Amino acid sequence: MSQSTRLYNQLANHKLFNKSVKFGLKRIKLALSLLKHPEKKLKNVISVIGESGKFTTLYSLKSFIEANKQTVTTHISPSLRDIRERFYLGNKYITYKKIKDTVHEIEKLKIPLTLFECLTLVYIINASKMNTDYNIQETGALWRLDSNNINDFPRLQICTNINKQHLNFLKRKTLDEVIKEDVGSLSNFTNIYIGKQSPYVLRKIKMHLKNNTSKIIYPNTWKLIKKGDQYYYQDRKFKIKLNTNNVYSKGMFENVCLAIKVALDLNIDKKAIQKTLPLLSFEGRFQYLNKGKIKNMLHRNEIIMIDGAHAITDAQNLAAYLKKVKIPKYGIWAMTKNKEPDLFIKQLKGVFEKVVTTPIENEMNSVSANKLYKIAIKNKFKVEKSNNFKEALKKISSKEKKLIVCFGSLYNCGNILNKN
Repeated sequence: MSQSTRLYNQLANHKLFNKSVKFGLKRIKLALSLLKHPEKKLKNVISVIGESGKFTTLYSLKSFIEANKQTVTTHISPSLRDIRERFYLGNKYITYKKIKDTVHEIEKLKIPLTLFECLTLVYIINASKMNTDYNIQETGALWRLDSNNINDFPRLQICTNINKQHLNFLKRKTLDEVIKEDVGSLSNFTNIYIGKQSPYVLRKIKMHLKNNTSKIIYPNTWKLIKKGDQYYYQDRKFKIKLNTNNVYSKGMFENVCLAIKVALDLNIDKKAIQKTLPLLSFEGRFQYLNKGKIKNMLHRNEIIMIDGAHAITDAQNLAAYLKKVKIPKYGIWAMTKNKEPDLFIKQLKGVFEKVVTTPIENEMNSVSANKLYKIAIKNKFKVEKSNNFKEALKKISSKEKKLIVCFGSLYNCGNILNKN
């Protein structure tokens, strides 16, 4: 067991910290008050909200800021390979010792918290000591009662794609509820950026924000355009060639464009953005494994990629990309509970020659391979089931030229990256 897994398990089993999701701001606000409000020391706070595209937008913006010779901290969720990834502080990730020391400080408050609230406090306490130019916080799920929603005057708030991904946290389980939770409580004293949305969602967002006094930048103020095989960012002032090496899908390009729009409005130099674009890559998101132990297990003609897509919108984005890949495609499917596996897999019909289902190793909330197998059968996929990732890979690997796609869970992507 890795040091990261041990530490996470210790926190998850701690008598003060509850691993279950329990929304609310009273607990964390009480803790911040007893800590003498470290959140007020964070300058230029940027909140990233939504269901899909948060990480790619956040990471792109972080990269542009640093290319502009400015400093930034970030708080993300979930981590893929290591708990330290959640806390980026200026130019490096937090240490295990610093996490443990901060948790001891939080323990002394004797406030029952959720695990996510504890991790949010770990970020706030340490970021407040950094004096960086920007501090970017990614919401865990729905915004209104998320523990990152504790800044009275954020510099700006970014709302990425809103979809049905977090229905399981809501009473009526409707898209309208998700929209209201995400944008109904956005600040009246900031700049709000709305990313690419479906027409229905955008209409509802505008309804919720009609009385909001913030400056609201809607997605019609910039656009993603394509000429031949080349994508470009364009607004009234700028046109930027998206000369990326590791961005593949239209959805990911939309997220990069959103980050570019924010960066330009923050007066980040266009040349810094252009210099950064070829360097962008996102772990666990349309990521090809071009080297490593898993790649070495495969035949020469086999290519493997991982993508943490787990929402219906994500699946549609993945399917659109894969349909352009002109070699046979095989899938390895894993998923956590409280998602919509039936609706998810429907979006990938006609994409794969075969799908192998597998559980997520060391994950209690994993859907069983048998349950995913039955869902795939019902949707008329050619499918097999396996007991683990290694077995799933064996059921697919052969000398035939192919693309192997591991999809359905960021947690499974993290496991695969650690194995690689």
